[in-house]
Amino acid sequence: MSKFTEIDQLAVNTIRVLSVDQVSAANSGHPGAPLGLAPAAHVIYKNMVFNPKNPEWINRDRFVLSNGHACALLYSMLHLTGYDAFTLDDLKQFRQLNSKCPGHPEFELPGVEVTTGPLGQGISNAVGLAIAQANFAATYNKPGFELSNNYTYAMLGDGCLQEGVSSEASSLAGHLQLGNLIAFYDDNKITIDGATNVSFTEDVLKRYEAYGWEVLTVNGGNDDLDAISNALEQAKLTTDKPTLIKLETTIGYGSLNQGTSGVHGSPLKPDDVKQLKKRFGFNPEEKFVVPQEVYDFYNQHIIVPGKKANAEWDALFAKYTEQYQVEGATIARRLRGELPQGWESKLPLYTPKDSAVASRKLSEIALDAIFDDIPELIGGSADLTPSNLTRSKDATDFQPPATGLGTYAGRYIRYGVREHGMGAIMNGISAYGANYKPYGGTFLNFVSYASGAVRLSALSGHPVIWVATHDSIGLGEDGPTHQPIETLAHFRAMPNIQVWRPADGNEVAAAYKQALSSRHTPSIIALSRQNLPQLEGSSIEKASKGGYVLQENKDAKITLVSTGSEVGIVVDAVKVLASKGISARIVSLPDFHTFDQQTQEYRLSVFPDGIPVMSVEVLSPFGWSKYADESFGLNRFGASGKGPEVYQFFGFTPEGIAQKAEKTVAYYEGKSVYSRIHQASL
Repeated sequence: MSKFTEIDQLAVNTIRVLSVDQVSAANSGHPGAPLGLAPAAHVIYKNMVFNPKNPEWINRDRFVLSNGHACALLYSMLHLTGYDAFTLDDLKQFRQLNSKCPGHPEFELPGVEVTTGPLGQGISNAVGLAIAQANFAATYNKPGFELSNNYTYAMLGDGCLQEGVSSEASSLAGHLQLGNLIAFYDDNKITIDGATNVSFTEDVLKRYEAYGWEVLTVNGGNDDLDAISNALEQAKLTTDKPTLIKLETTIGYGSLNQGTSGVHGSPLKPDDVKQLKKRFGFNPEEKFVVPQEVYDFYNQHIIVPGKKANAEWDALFAKYTEQYQVEGATIARRLRGELPQGWESKLPLYTPKDSAVASRKLSEIALDAIFDDIPELIGGSADLTPSNLTRSKDATDFQPPATGLGTYAGRYIRYGVREHGMGAIMNGISAYGANYKPYGGTFLNFVSYASGAVRLSALSGHPVIWVATHDSIGLGEDGPTHQPIETLAHFRAMPNIQVWRPADGNEVAAAYKQALSSRHTPSIIALSRQNLPQLEGSSIEKASKGGYVLQENKDAKITLVSTGSEVGIVVDAVKVLASKGISARIVSLPDFHTFDQQTQEYRLSVFPDGIPVMSVEVLSPFGWSKYADESFGLNRFGASGKGPEVYQFFGFTPEGIAQKAEKTVAYYEGKSVYSRIHQASL
């Protein structure tokens, strides 16, 4: 006997027509997937535990729509399950300017766990959400106090499975035995180009079985609610593997063009909408109609139980805090989004008397100093731990306990050679809440591999941290394939991201101080392989402004501004200039984004009127024109050779920099020079 009744079917059909009405009202969108996936969405939400009146409740089940183009389905579910932010009027504004229902789900909206636009990101984010839950549970659950036991559910389509990022993340999820992750694969056999058999004929289930997932199949995804529910229950019973449930569905189910690419990304024709509504028992002349019994059903089976579960958790946490005062206070602090008081005092300080050290090593020293004091700090590396130096000496690896390689309470993740997957997973960890501060290491040049995930970090406001070592031609013999040239210009052009290139130990500490304090801005910290001197005039306080005057000179004929490993060379170049009777001042500008947040008065004190500015950086000069009148950089790829020899080959020596500076001084002599900080208010 079925556990579902006629009201369940009415709810499913309501989801279908409500989703179609959104797309039709906008005359834009994707109606096909919602029509096929409505039964699965109904079953999933009916099984989920969450409180729509408290969307941030930490132990809620998470739902991720990886095939984000199907977002009309998500907005229908959020409206029906009681999220106040999604009224029928909001649904009527689907895809309109400033709507709460944009063309793809966006993280800032209640009930939307992650921003899913580019395919494959969502399922990869879901892996991060599952990692965070496993870590939170292993860290804080106590006998009789199961504070964390939520599931992460994901929907994904053929497109998600074709994108490489999903393979990276899914492979790691299988290794990590994340039994709290359940994914539903919409196998409708259609993409934009047409039938999937033109490009995608692999056996997906065998692939995921090889990854270490449990794989299940539901043949009647269009209408068999019991089969979908049974598969979900089986997935919950499997605690040592993530589960992929293949749903065989018909895209555009009920449409005159069902089963074709014509219903993938185009609204249904008016006559098609009418026949579809009639087929599903709705008045073809009415739009945006929800039967009251459907509202009542979701209230009874989802909203009321969700509120109750939340209240029971609150009571449990209150008792937990009485018995485990330290852990309870830590959880409360994390849920407020606060870092431990005084953590910044653990950051190391340096003076010019300290020895020259590679900034990647300075990063390791900083991480090691603060790691034990910030339990929400969780990091790893894309198989470059000995090069990135990202593992605290006392860290435990995040691994399935059964492997003997670590525990789920561990906070160091072995991502393997999976830069893009790592970036997307970090976004999911950050999105989980509990103030998680994920960081991941790779070479700076290979952050470009993950630029899709980096962009979504900035767009969504996930304050993840990239520890990006080997930041220049200074890495030497690995040559142009590994030497970043355009990378920082690319990321500096991106809105809402800090791109740090620290020049010494104090600037490294400042980068971590700002990155970890950020609540809505991700960071890339670009670090050197070669040793850098500790600079006279640097400090954490100064560098925390993003840019500052390292050496002032009231008689200066030129300002030399630089970042990272070149700042120390500029210091020596100024000595060469002084021997030629040319006075100069030095500005260190480790992060454009943070510097641009400072007052205009401060920025003008760094780049005053009256003297030209020349930038020095062994990277593309693109973007430096916002501060500098002239730029000494690289407009070609690097070269293979020992680091110092490569620097000399390109002229980045004290003498070479001084020569460029002399030409700049001569060119601007007698001319009026105004700081580029002055801009029209556009």
